[in-house]
Amino acid sequence: MKQLILLRHGQSQWNLENRFTGWTDVELSDKGRAEAAEAGTKIKNAGIVPRFFFTSYLKRAIHTLQIAADTMDLDWVPVIKDWHLNERHYGALQGLNKADTAAKFGDEQVKIWRRSFDVQPPALESDDERAPVNDNRYALLPSSALPLTESLKDAVARVEACWQEVIMPKLMLYDTVLIAAHGNSLRALAKILLKISNDDIVNLEIPTGSPWLFELDDRLNVLSERYL
Repeated sequence: MKQLILLRHGQSQWNLENRFTGWTDVELSDKGRAEAAEAGTKIKNAGIVPRFFFTSYLKRAIHTLQIAADTMDLDWVPVIKDWHLNERHYGALQGLNKADTAAKFGDEQVKIWRRSFDVQPPALESDDERAPVNDNRYALLPSSALPLTESLKDAVARVEACWQEVIMPKLMLYDTVLIAAHGNSLRALAKILLKISNDDIVNLEIPTGSPWLFELDDRLNVLSERYL
């Protein structure tokens, strides 16, 4: 049997401030750091020992993993950081307060941007300082691979490639794997694992700092899932 733990990062400063975050590299809040430590405690108390870690290129996920791993005394476990596990890119909405954005564009339009499966928010211009092409951490990637906005459908596509090409081989080898990432990248993984429809996936909410345990057979079919 294989075990996969999906862990959404703890509360970030922009979660606290009700702002669109996306690929903006925002730090954890004090509550978020406490949530990360609590997640590590829950995993340890369940008697689960992850043997391989994955996370994104964004520090709210990286620091969540580091805090949880330290709590479990598993700082030595190997880790892959993969940009494919980044949060969905919210384009020109990134940094904006969600309530202010709704007041400007209307609740219905913001709901469509946030909750539809295949509608992208307004895109950034490529010369915008918020665009990933201007971020040194993506300097070795072709600009064509870097989004200026994304729908959930777009995020699912890039996460699925990572799942098939990178995560699955490690899970087959290491048996117990933990992925610390983001609401939408983990939503994409849940869609793949649980075969959730396009209509239903937009309603899935994944809480911050709560380890979601999947037990899988040797072909990586889901046998059971629960929050610890």
